[in-house]
Amino acid sequence: MNLTDRMEAPIAGSIVFGAHERAQLAAEAEATIAKGSKSFAAAARLFAPDLRASAMMLYAWCRHCDDVVDDQILGHRQGVRLSASSGQERLAELEARTLAAIDGVRTGEAPFDAIGDVVHRHALPTGLVLAHLEGFRMDVGGRDYETIDDTLDYCYAVAGVVGVMMARVMGVGTEGRRGADLTLTLDRACDLGLAFQLTNIARDLVDDSAAGRVYVPGEWLREEGLSGSEIHLPKKREAVARIGQRLVDLAEPYYASASQGLAALPPRAAWAVATAAGVYRDIGMVIRRRGAAAWDSRASTSGAAKILHAGRGAGNTAMSRLRRNPGDRPQGLWTRPRMAELGERVEAED
Repeated sequence: MNLTDRMEAPIAGSIVFGAHERAQLAAEAEATIAKGSKSFAAAARLFAPDLRASAMMLYAWCRHCDDVVDDQILGHRQGVRLSASSGQERLAELEARTLAAIDGVRTGEAPFDAIGDVVHRHALPTGLVLAHLEGFRMDVGGRDYETIDDTLDYCYAVAGVVGVMMARVMGVGTEGRRGADLTLTLDRACDLGLAFQLTNIARDLVDDSAAGRVYVPGEWLREEGLSGSEIHLPKKREAVARIGQRLVDLAEPYYASASQGLAALPPRAAWAVATAAGVYRDIGMVIRRRGAAAWDSRASTSGAAKILHAGRGAGNTAMSRLRRNPGDRPQGLWTRPRMAELGERVEAED
């Protein structure tokens, strides 16, 4: 079965672990995320317990795949960059183990057993899982990003599709809703992932360039008279600051669109999502305020700021329940591919 066939295939024979085993998987996932993604870990505490377990297990698999492909531990580079062939081999192994777990094999490795459980428990289409792995394929293949649409295509694979999977975990599309409302809600979930990743790219501009990875569109670099290999150079910091500002500004309409989807989520889930959005958006605001000094130290939010965003998230969630019509998604935003397996209508190609 080729990749295209596999992405369209239904879930078959996936595993679901018993309460004790699932609790162990969730605890291991939570410990991993607490070390590797403090912003997500803080927001995830607001989920209801069972939903928090699924969210942590999904993110732990994503984190593990990212670390294996990049030869990292919890997002921190180990100093030796993989060759493209080594990266391809690791990606192939990740895909094989992931698909085995989805097919019902108990791998004995927590990240894969976790994704097998989440896929089955929440009826995640296999295509979403494989779409996420495609983002890592872009990394190991050394894809060049010439336009902002190219960059957003990458953002979808590594983060937007995770937003869609998280929406499914939260029950979107499993309660009988179909058609335009479902598609709009999933678009807004994807928008949040896109906003997160644009913020990530802005925050990590210098570190990524030093490691030989550039996600900024070539068009933008030429406008600044930069090459990708120069982004990490201190003497180029003013030009890099303008690019960082541009990325932060680009994320704004995606954060705004995502906020309009809160009403479609269960209250506690909406609270967690609104809090995560506030925390991550604040990282972009830190980059904006610091200007050329944004990369002197890693941009982050304090514990006090996270508490503040939790309060604001509660208020935003409450307000979302009062809106009669959140409105249409703004035109001009990048739009994810549709998927029939999610209950969406897919237009036939000519």
